[in-house]
Amino acid sequence: MPLSAPTLEELDLAGKRVLVRVDFNVPRDENGAIRDDTRIRAALPTLRAILEAGGRPICLTHLGRPGGEVREELRVDAVGERLAELSGTVVVKLDESFGEAVQQGIAQAPPGSIVLLENVRFNPGETRGDPELAARYAELGDLFVNDAFGSSHRPHASVSGIAAYLPSAAGRLLQSEIEAFARVLDNPDRPLLAILGGAKVSDKLQVIDNLIERVDALLVGGGMAYTFLAAQGHGIGASLFEEERVEVCRQALEKAEQRGVELLLPLDHVIAERCAEDAPTRTSGLEIPEGQMALDIGPRTRALFAERIAGVATLVWNGPMGVFEMEPFRSGTLAVARAVAACPGYTVVGGGDSVAAVQEFGLAEKVSHVSTGGGASLELLEGKELPGIACLGRV
Repeated sequence: MPLSAPTLEELDLAGKRVLVRVDFNVPRDENGAIRDDTRIRAALPTLRAILEAGGRPICLTHLGRPGGEVREELRVDAVGERLAELSGTVVVKLDESFGEAVQQGIAQAPPGSIVLLENVRFNPGETRGDPELAARYAELGDLFVNDAFGSSHRPHASVSGIAAYLPSAAGRLLQSEIEAFARVLDNPDRPLLAILGGAKVSDKLQVIDNLIERVDALLVGGGMAYTFLAAQGHGIGASLFEEERVEVCRQALEKAEQRGVELLLPLDHVIAERCAEDAPTRTSGLEIPEGQMALDIGPRTRALFAERIAGVATLVWNGPMGVFEMEPFRSGTLAVARAVAACPGYTVVGGGDSVAAVQEFGLAEKVSHVSTGGGASLELLEGKELPGIACLGRV
């Protein structure tokens, strides 16, 4: 089924209470101060659109993992303060997320304001997807908008439950994610290239299987590449390796060959005896010596990957090429990031580490779409239906 959802334009927002599931799960320091407000900024286009249409946005979010209990350090007061600063709008923060007191607080909020409910994960039924809790949330609004792509793979009460009771649609952020992944997965311009990296092949087996049926070429780097190389019979030294996944990797290689998909693995490697910032490094050819571990792709591989990237019409990248957090092992990920940024085709980067890399290297603005959801984007690449999208427009 093509990836799609109703949009804000399909809802009559004027005079309506609009429940908006946002993702304000922002990183904070040891004192609770917000370190990065990117997720709050990402929700502003949706909230402004609702206000401009005469609706009243009522935000539901989680913060941290309180486990269904009220934890003072995980209240969303600081989030509300930052939202008010960024939006230039009065934000009424309430101390609960459902019930009569909340209904009264919403009714008494001044016109043109944004209402922010308390951390939904204080409620024990939230992460269980409790339909009764979803119904209590739904009592607070007339419409529901999901704008929390990063949580849309979770069937939680505030993510997918409310839409069972109210007319619903995707917010601006979620809509942009849907459109980006639809361009990759549903009807991409060809050739379509996927780049996969990260530590373990087991984390991306379903992604690999799904993408081999869709892409023209697949580039594999990072720790996951060494189980593939072991499946081909190459020496991988002390590199990260999942012995129980060798046969699955062999099958994936065979499937790619059968379907005419070019599956490229590293030709050379940056190796060291240990994974440490101060470890002496050198470049190895295809075969990795005993006692040495590969921690990044080598210069020949960087050049090969960059050459393939330059010629594609559509590209999706998930996962770094090495331990890019450490200076000696970041050149591969940097080379791929630069190639993706220079690619004239439509480019999508998803996954926490890949996104962190393009942001750290100052290249995010040169990527067509930088995804806001690691787990959610991975599940889309696996071919799964996300509960937070599938639920929309059913009422």
